[in-house]
This record gives sequence, C-alpha cells and structure tokens, in this order.
Amino acid sequence: MDKPVTSHDFPDRLLASLIDQNHPAYEEARGLYNAMIDKRPRWIIPCAEDADVVAAVNHAREKQLLLAIRGGGHSGPGFGSCDGGMVIDMSPMNRVDIDLGTSTVRVEAGCTQGDVDRATSAHGLAVPAGLVSSTGIAGLTLGGGTGHLTRKHGLTIDNLLAAEVVLADGSVVTASEKEHPELFWALRGGGGNFGVVTRFTFQAHPAKDVYAGPIFFDIEHTAEIMRWYRGFLPGAPRELGMFFGIKTVPSCDPFPREIWGRRVCALISCYNGAEEDGIRAMQPVRDALPGPLMDGMMQMPFVDLQALFDPLLPKGLQWYWKGDYVDELSDAAIAAHAEHGSKTPSELSLMHLYPIDGAAQEVAPDATAWGARRARWSMVIAGIDPDPTKALELRRWASEYWAAVHKHNPHGGAYINFMMDDEGEARVRAAYGANYERLVTVKRKYDPANLFRVNHNIRP
Repeated sequence: MDKPVTSHDFPDRLLASLIDQNHPAYEEARGLYNAMIDKRPRWIIPCAEDADVVAAVNHAREKQLLLAIRGGGHSGPGFGSCDGGMVIDMSPMNRVDIDLGTSTVRVEAGCTQGDVDRATSAHGLAVPAGLVSSTGIAGLTLGGGTGHLTRKHGLTIDNLLAAEVVLADGSVVTASEKEHPELFWALRGGGGNFGVVTRFTFQAHPAKDVYAGPIFFDIEHTAEIMRWYRGFLPGAPRELGMFFGIKTVPSCDPFPREIWGRRVCALISCYNGAEEDGIRAMQPVRDALPGPLMDGMMQMPFVDLQALFDPLLPKGLQWYWKGDYVDELSDAAIAAHAEHGSKTPSELSLMHLYPIDGAAQEVAPDATAWGARRARWSMVIAGIDPDPTKALELRRWASEYWAAVHKHNPHGGAYINFMMDDEGEARVRAAYGANYERLVTVKRKYDPANLFRVNHNIRP
C-alpha cells in the first residue's frame, strides 16, 4: 500500500511557504471570490517564481495529487481550489512590465485586471480585457476575455502575443505564433487545460480618458430598449463599447437616492476618445429612447471606469451564474428577458449582454480555440447576494431565467468564464463547437494524463 502523502514530503523549496490545514493562515488562504464555493484543499503553495511552479507541478504529478491553479481566485465555479488536493497559488507573481517602444505588456499570472490597468494607465495605455478589476488576468485571458474595448481591439486573446507555460512534465516553454503554435492556439480560449501559464505578453492600445458610464431606464422599458439595442450597435463606431443590462440601482452613493432599490434596464457604455466625439456617438441613444432615470455618462480615466463597480462586488458574495452565446436576439427572447429580468431576487443580481462584434468577429472561428466568432453577444445571468441563506433562491432564479431564454439561442454554447461546474461535458463541447476535437488533440500532446483537470475539462 502506498504511503500517504504528508506535508513533509514536499520539496525543500516549497516547505517554507507551504500552507496546510494546520497553518494559521489556512482559512484566509483557501477563501475564494465566490463564497458559495467552500473547498478545503490539503495544501496551498504560494509560488513566487517559475522554479516554485515547476517544483509544485512535478510534486503533484509524481504523487498523483489533485491539482488546482489559482490566479486571481475569481472563478465562478471555484476552479482556483479543490477538495483534498493541492493548490498552486500564483498571487505572489504579480509583476507588470511595459515596453513603451512597442506598447507591449508582460504580465505575471498572479496579477489582477486592476494590477494591469493601473500599470498601463500611467502611460495612457490599456490591454483589452475584462470589466471588474479584481478579476484574475490569467483566468480571464485563458477563457477569452471580453470588455469595453472588444469592439475596437478584439478579445483579450486577440491581443495575446506570447505565454510562458509550465507543462505537465515540468518543462517550461514559450507559446506564440512561432513557438509551440498549437499550444498557443489552444491557450487562446481553451482555459487552464494545458499547463500553468506564468507570464503573458500582450499588445496594449491607447486608452486614457473615455466618455463612459451607465444610463438607467425604468424596467418597464426593457423590451423596447433591447429591440433598439440589437439594431443600433452593429452600425455604431467601434470606439463605442456598449453592453445591455438588467439590474437594481444600488442603495448607495453616487446613485440618486430617489431611485435606490429600483429595478432598471441599463446601457453601460464606453467611448474611447474625445468627450465631444463620445457625446456625438451617444446622441442616437438620447434621441431614440425614453427619458432615463439616470444618465451617468461623463469623461473619466479609463482606469476609473474599470473599477467603477468594484465596491459593489467585493470578495465573499454568493454567486451563481449561467451564460449563453446569443446569435439572434429575437422578439420571443426579448419577451423572456423582460419577464424574468423583472424578478431579480436581490439587489446585486443581474443579466448582462456583451457584444461580440467589430474586431472580435474579424478573427476566423478556427484561428483561436475561442470559436464563437459568429455569435453576436455573450450573455450572463448572475444571482448575487451576501447572504448564504439565499443561495438556493439565487440558483433557482438564474436557472429558470436561463432556461426561458436558452431555448431561443440556437448556438447551444456559452463563454466558459460564464459557466459553473454543473454544466456537463456536452456544454463544454458546445462552448468550443468545431474546435473541440482539435483541443483534444492538443491536450493529448501536452497533458495526456489530465493533470490539469480542475477546470471546464477537455479530456485527452
């Protein structure tokens, strides 16, 4: 009988930082962004450099340990942890280096979106990425990455130039268009299936001050505004990012007190350019739609926009979300949104509809693992609340809402960063569509034993 693995079996270079279940920092260290996920790994290994990651991967492989990789810990299904296994915690690796000559940014995998935003904004630059600054840049990138700059500059993966990766055999490689191109293809949307990325190199773009913010409308106007939105955005300038949302006005400043707690539909927009050009781009909105409850658009630094809703979404909330790629926003689907969106179970619960057009659609579906280039939107329905006793209610609302609109979405797949771990293999296959079998081939080459399986798994 094999001898059980203990903390004393770890390599010397990992022992000093190792956090086991008896460590005083264990409870804090095992915590995840989504408090609905309560996993208890046996060991957490904070890694400060590549050699730490290599040692941890080798140990997990040799001892046949269940292995999870944590970047920002922001994964909805909690893939940054596991029960009874080992977690590689990348958070100590949080350096950002910028080459101003080429506007390229080298980012360590423990960085959050905010780390990258703050570093690049000092030079009037931004990496096209997500919308919440506490999101880990690693998971966001490996899943695809959508945000305010997607229409102009594409997904985060469309701006990824290279990735440094620790593979399952402990070797370290650089993946790019020229080196390990099939691995590079798979990393761009294939999630954490292929190795531990320790660094990313991105192409950044000018983004300093933007004309941006939310416009809230009474929830009764949901159907009207969704119908308008589906027709407006394709012809709008690409400098204008705009997503549609259903939510509740937070009961706090800076929102007007008279609309606190009201359910609303919303357009959250960002024009990357001069204020007068942004006002001009938004004029059709103001001309065509009913009078808003609040028009919060103003000129602001892009980095401030990225953190605008952070105070409302701290670590430790209960989250349950479901997503879909949306090819067409039919009248029947809009009616379902209007019905279920008006029944949000908490002040933080929401539905967001993010556009996938412009530069994102100019990339061929088979050019990266992220193949949903012909969908028009990525939808997420999220039940969110601080109260653990509301967890079942959040799940029920999100699931019923999703079921009502999913039948109108013929694509069948979803953005993997908007999927929980109860979706099943068929949904993972649908997320990748025609690219799935190619991903399996890459998986067989780089991780044939499926060491990296705490994810939306692609089985070798």
